[in-house]
Amino acid sequence: MAADREMRPSPSFPFTIYLLIAILLAMTPVVCLISAVDYTEGRGQLDANAEAFQNQTETGILLSMRLVDAGLKLFDDTLDRRMEEGFGPVLAEYERAGRDPAAMNLSRVQQELGEEFEIYIINDSGVIEYTTYLPDLGLDFRGIPYFYDRITGIRTGDTFTADRVVMEHSTGELRKYAYMPSPDHRYLFELGLAASEFKQSRAGLNYQAAAEELVALNPNIEDLTVFNCLCVPITNETYPDDGCRLSFVQEAYRERTTLEVENATAGEQTRYLFIDMADPRHASDMSLVAVLTYNTRAAEEKLADVIVQHFRVLFAVFVLIGCLSVFGVYCLTRPIRTLVEDVETIARGDLGHPIRMSRIEEFAHLERSISAMVASLEGTMQKLRESEETATRYGHTLEEQVREQTADLAESNRMANLYLDVMGHDINNANNVANLYSDLLLADLEGEPEAEYARKAKMGLTRSIEIIRSVNTIRDIQERTPAFRVMDLDRAIRHEIEHFPGLGIAYAGTGVTVFADDLLPEVFANLLGNAVKFGGPDAEITVRVEERGEEVVVSVEDTGPGIPDTVKTHLFNRMVRGGHRAAGTGLGLYICRMLVERYGGRIWADDRVPEKPECGAAIRFTLRKAGSGSGP
Repeated sequence: MAADREMRPSPSFPFTIYLLIAILLAMTPVVCLISAVDYTEGRGQLDANAEAFQNQTETGILLSMRLVDAGLKLFDDTLDRRMEEGFGPVLAEYERAGRDPAAMNLSRVQQELGEEFEIYIINDSGVIEYTTYLPDLGLDFRGIPYFYDRITGIRTGDTFTADRVVMEHSTGELRKYAYMPSPDHRYLFELGLAASEFKQSRAGLNYQAAAEELVALNPNIEDLTVFNCLCVPITNETYPDDGCRLSFVQEAYRERTTLEVENATAGEQTRYLFIDMADPRHASDMSLVAVLTYNTRAAEEKLADVIVQHFRVLFAVFVLIGCLSVFGVYCLTRPIRTLVEDVETIARGDLGHPIRMSRIEEFAHLERSISAMVASLEGTMQKLRESEETATRYGHTLEEQVREQTADLAESNRMANLYLDVMGHDINNANNVANLYSDLLLADLEGEPEAEYARKAKMGLTRSIEIIRSVNTIRDIQERTPAFRVMDLDRAIRHEIEHFPGLGIAYAGTGVTVFADDLLPEVFANLLGNAVKFGGPDAEITVRVEERGEEVVVSVEDTGPGIPDTVKTHLFNRMVRGGHRAAGTGLGLYICRMLVERYGGRIWADDRVPEKPECGAAIRFTLRKAGSGSGP
């Protein structure tokens, strides 16, 4: 029962819910995408219509302004002949005064021309130096760069130049101006004509009135103000933000371009429409700036209505899709529910329960497959029962064979150890006796030619003793269960150095204790023996101990021929010998590696002097520190 509970899947949602969610997830992006595209197109259409309506209105304003200006220009041109004739008395008085403007009787000339005329004499610096209209005396036209350049060109020329009817700087009164250079080009004479009939004749042509007829057709425009070249509104109305508008009007004139300012907080968009009506034949610039204030709230409200409408449509579409999806999922999953009921009945043990067939081809194929699987399952279960009985019989036989072979293996291992003990003991006794007699033989043959043979015999005995010792050490490592304890590293090193009394091995001592066992001296015995054997009779041997954090690094160095780099990587493998002529059995360094790794450290071959193998070898290994102890 516990196994059944572990195999039972955790509670989950029905497949119907997953299928319904999948349909909704698949349809939602499509519906949202269609709605987003429709909204984008609708918004783009609204923006395009608003922009087209705006362009149409502004184009109409431009045309109406230019038409009004064309009519006013025709009226202004009718006064040119009168203005040109008026310069005759002025030039005559200039010649009578000896071309000295200070000696001219301007009052008499004004009486001769009529009281509606004003006379101005502009010097070469662009300043009105003499005039019958005292408010403009001293007026410096250099403050209006484009106008100063125009009148300078007229002064240096030879022709009469008529200007337009414009506002007078001081009073704003309408006045017709014209210019004539003096014969010596030192001065520029200017006549200004102010007549009461100007207002009556020009009343029918009004910039503001012409533009407002078009503005009335655009419900998005809240306000229209027209400014002249002096940045003065041509109507008498004032607005609270005229000071702020004036800076943008001046910028539009200066840049001679249309500006646009958006005020999202107030829901307004102000366009400063520059209307270029400059004429090279006239000194004054008749260009205008029409300030149009659009109300953007209406467009935003329309967009908000579009968004609300889209959300309503989306909600209705989702409700419809949900209803259709529920009905479709119910129809699609009906064969699955029937199949699940039949399978659960079979799973409860009724293998003979029939699978009800569906009219849908895929489900019918699945139901036939399940029926075939159940039939196959019945046959397989029968075979499993038979196989289980056979496996049980074989199992009992196999267990008996394993017990017998394990006992035989244990007996073989015991006998092998016995033979090794006997061989090691007897061979060591024989080696020791032979070694003793070889020493006596060497003493008797000292100085004789046969002494060389005795020495070679002694070397062979020594190597045999080393082999037996190495085999016993390996056997102890493999059979002995590790039982580490705190050991005095200095005592282990000095104990092995004492076995080489005639070499004078350099060792400074240490007070470190390490984790090891009784086999630790074997490491130093093998390393010092190798240093003596391979270093040569003149080699100097040094033992160093360095503390590095939680580890101790021990180095056994010699000044012999060193170890080639090609040998260092596999020097500590079993039965590997160095390239030296005095190479031994290949077990000493292998035993060192086994013991060091047994103690949790590592061992490697190095150069005594870095990157100089010819200066001697160094075998280094690490041990785990156990704490500090007192040295001997």
